[in-house]
Amino acid sequence: MLQQENLLKLARTHMPFGKYQGRVIIDLPEDYLLWFAKKEFPKGELGQLMQLALELKTNGLEYLIKPLKD
Repeated sequence: MLQQENLLKLARTHMPFGKYQGRVIIDLPEDYLLWFAKKEFPKGELGQLMQLALELKTNGLEYLIKPLKD
């Protein structure tokens, strides 16, 4: 859901595992997010944030997050 709290989390939450461990969720490559979309996003909040990041990227809206980064 596109709420301010989720936008802040996209800007400040780091990927906890995998090839892009440590990278902020909104900075994950679109191809990586698409791969998860085909396989399955992680359960819980992380998966929800990754899905939201993919939606923003595919719709050209990731610029909304840049001002929220630390």
